[in-house]
Amino acid sequence: MRTVIPGTMNEFADDLLARAAEALGISPEELSTLVPRGAAVTYRGGDCLFHESAPRQWLGIVMEGEVEFRKGQHGSVRRVGRAGAGTVLSEKVMLDETPHSATGVALGPLTVWQIPRSELASLREREPAFYYRIVGWIARRLSDRLQASWERLAVTGESEAGTSAFAFRREHDSLGEREVPESVLYGVQTLRAVENFPFSGIRLSHYGDFVKALACVKKAAALANERLGVLDTRRAGVISEVCDEIIAGQHHAHFVVDMFQGGAGTSTNMNINEVIANRGLEILGFRRGEYAELHPNDHVNCSQSTNDVYPTAVKLGIYFTLRDTLAALKELQAALHGRAEAFADVLKMGRTENQDAVPMTLGQEFGAYAVMVGDGIRFLTHAGHELLTSNMGATAIGTGLNSPPGYAELCTALLAEISGTPVRHAGNLVEATQDSGEFALMSGSMKTAAVQLSKICNDLRWLSSGPRCGLYEIRLPAMQPGSSIMPGKVNPVIPEVVSQICYQIIGGDMTVSMAAEASELELNMAEPVIAFNLFFGLTLLRNAAVVLATRCIAGIEPNRERCLAYVQNSIGLVTALNPVLGYERSAAIASEALRTGASVYDLVIAKGWLSREQLDDLLRPEHMTHPRRVGGS
Repeated sequence: MRTVIPGTMNEFADDLLARAAEALGISPEELSTLVPRGAAVTYRGGDCLFHESAPRQWLGIVMEGEVEFRKGQHGSVRRVGRAGAGTVLSEKVMLDETPHSATGVALGPLTVWQIPRSELASLREREPAFYYRIVGWIARRLSDRLQASWERLAVTGESEAGTSAFAFRREHDSLGEREVPESVLYGVQTLRAVENFPFSGIRLSHYGDFVKALACVKKAAALANERLGVLDTRRAGVISEVCDEIIAGQHHAHFVVDMFQGGAGTSTNMNINEVIANRGLEILGFRRGEYAELHPNDHVNCSQSTNDVYPTAVKLGIYFTLRDTLAALKELQAALHGRAEAFADVLKMGRTENQDAVPMTLGQEFGAYAVMVGDGIRFLTHAGHELLTSNMGATAIGTGLNSPPGYAELCTALLAEISGTPVRHAGNLVEATQDSGEFALMSGSMKTAAVQLSKICNDLRWLSSGPRCGLYEIRLPAMQPGSSIMPGKVNPVIPEVVSQICYQIIGGDMTVSMAAEASELELNMAEPVIAFNLFFGLTLLRNAAVVLATRCIAGIEPNRERCLAYVQNSIGLVTALNPVLGYERSAAIASEALRTGASVYDLVIAKGWLSREQLDDLLRPEHMTHPRRVGGS
């Protein structure tokens, strides 16, 4: 949640002003003339300042707190830097219109002084010499950063921690021995999976929330095993330590199995077992692959099966991803509410079955869209809550074979603590291991949200159609040239692409439904394709909401004259005038208007049934768009 607080220069300490001025290549005195054009904006920890790929809207100066920059829009997020007090943010807003190259997130309570793009544009017009002096300095600083990045890449880009790219170790499983590159943390079973499933190229690492969830599950299992005496403290401790590293974002590049895989997720489970084992061996002072000291199955997978680890981690990872999706949808809903308020006085013609109906306001139309998005948020929130049931302790089929008494309940409680989510123990582990109902519910909620979002996009394309030969009641922001052959054409590309994303999510729901139904007896072998569609769909939905809000909704303008002209010329206007004129005269006006092509508005005045002043008064939005007594009172 962002809060705008009007402020003054008094809020800037001298050293803060000096650091910001140095970053912009100007004096503190010159900066003091620029700062009053902005205001202080506060954020809570976890709030997003700006999204990767979203347009830059302001120049910022961090006053208090820290910002973390994250790179990656498709699930695999890398933390690429931090900034503290005195740092200038989004300075490229003064250079060009390129979008943000990373996402900025508040690490805790944060205050940023923000100068809007519009104020900077005004400065450029009024004081170009001053403006472009800042631009020149910013360009130089960006060039220095680029040079430093190249030098850093040259130093660190050859190999990992000095490991030769040509060194191998020998590992074995029940099928025999294989050579595994010494540079990787995974082992032989992961290597086989990579070879067996060369399908989408979308690896587990693509969905960082999934990898994080797997690590949460493994840590909970290790700690539960330690407390119940089936795993020694030394091994449990190092497993927990490695899981913390993975949760913090390390080692994700070693999760290389394709999301599409056979074995009901066994390859995913072995991928993390092997990564934890090999990294743990390093910490303990052994070489990778020396599994006698820390074994992927005997120790990392103790008291577990793929059949409880995989679905539990999928549910938890989806829940993590859902939080970002819900935040983006709430931003879209807020943008629609903002347009509804801005358009509250714009009278237009409502339509049913693509035919003229009765007058309404453009604000009412956009207000309805905001409610639709709110419904999607509500459905998804409920589905997310239903996901938080764990079948940990079920092991193979739900009977708990090879797990100690009390393990299921203890592991679930620890998982809730580690993940920070209200995970609860499934009442019947046999049912929970074979039933994919919660996944189908989430997918259905995603489909519902997509259906509503695409309906909104369809309307935006209709309402903006034209500009000369369509409705053209609203103007969408012009994002790019619309044709390689027709000069001047601009297409509604954002609503178009968002609708396509919605079609993908709707189609994905069919896949999830079929895969959920495919569960046979005690296990569903098709959970990997369910996982892919849910992670992929939620990520698409999140990105669609961000782009639709920032690149379309926020910049929509009403065509007031066209909207009013449609009302005045519409035959549907007689329905609104019926309580005043009576049915017989209203029907006669409608017939004459249809026959002659004249407007209802002009015919009513010409016949003297209402004066222009009376008719204009009736056409006021507050009279035309709400219940009223006969006579308009």
